[in-house]
Amino acid sequence: MTITFRIPASGAELVGFSYSPSMEAVLSLHVLVEPKHHPVQHAWVRAMRRLSPTLKREIDVFSFAFRSYFPEFFFPSPTGELLGFEDELRRLRSVDPELVRLEFAVALGGQPLGGGPGRNPAALDEPEVRRRLDEQAGAAGDQRLARLLLDEPASLLERFLRMLERYWEEAFSHEWQRIEPGLAESVAEAGCQIAEHGLYTLFRGLWPEVRSEPEAGRVWLERPHDHDVEITPEKQLVLAPSAYVWPHVRVNCDGPWPLGLVFPASSIVQEARPRIPPARLTGILRALADDTRLRTLRLIAEQPRSTQELAPLVGITEAGLSKNLRLLSEAGLVERRREGYYVLYRLVPEQVAALAPSLEAFLHASDPTD
Repeated sequence: MTITFRIPASGAELVGFSYSPSMEAVLSLHVLVEPKHHPVQHAWVRAMRRLSPTLKREIDVFSFAFRSYFPEFFFPSPTGELLGFEDELRRLRSVDPELVRLEFAVALGGQPLGGGPGRNPAALDEPEVRRRLDEQAGAAGDQRLARLLLDEPASLLERFLRMLERYWEEAFSHEWQRIEPGLAESVAEAGCQIAEHGLYTLFRGLWPEVRSEPEAGRVWLERPHDHDVEITPEKQLVLAPSAYVWPHVRVNCDGPWPLGLVFPASSIVQEARPRIPPARLTGILRALADDTRLRTLRLIAEQPRSTQELAPLVGITEAGLSKNLRLLSEAGLVERRREGYYVLYRLVPEQVAALAPSLEAFLHASDPTD
């Protein structure tokens, strides 16, 4: 199942860029409750041991609101207007309580309440849904959550925002000063990339989390439900860089919130890429220095393929192709797996992603043996 955005390759004017201090704060809280998924941010996780015990307890109580899904009213607007943290809090406090109720219910109760486009607020009045929310609130450690969510959503939002304010005051305001220039730089880099090479160059850089097909004018992500969304001048897509979303991307495809895609800031992507030792780098470059192997690798990058499928596409015998596949495999660029009668070769994206920064690091090293 997929979420698909329909955007023509020439539709750069249909996307906008923004970023948000409140959304970054919420995403950083996700890192704190799921640290094993975010190795690049372990320094932040260690630093946050200094948070006050009362704040830590409140973060734990509200962890349901940012562990896997976070309320979509945190998505920034595609207008490009960059609000400060206090201004964002004022905006958040004005959100319709019924929408607050629905968003927190999706975060707390999960599927099937949030299982597709056109969520149904009336589901919150069904006995089974209310029972499940009560159970989830108990698991979260505060049985009052479900009552506040169902009967006093504005009070629940205020409690959440007070927690966020304390987190900002104790820690995240200083972190925002550090990361905000990098987010602005990511927006500038993305704009230059689109201007020089087109909109879909940006989407290709988010592979494999984000798939794209410029000829068909579509961008898609694998998610638990199907949703096909047409991007128009009236319904633009906001692209928001984040220092804390890696290795994921976050997406919103449901109104009334802005249609959005949160992607890792370029500085974090560079930091997260593994480095290839110089000895292995030589072998990889040697494997790539051949037209046949490059064409083979491009076909495998499209989808996993067998030797029998690849040989006629590349235009050589299966025996000749096997030799080239062995070299690509030894270089770590492809890996093989058996599916029934066939052995399929697939690309190793992390090895390809590591190539450019590893080569750059080698070329700029003070000691050429590093």
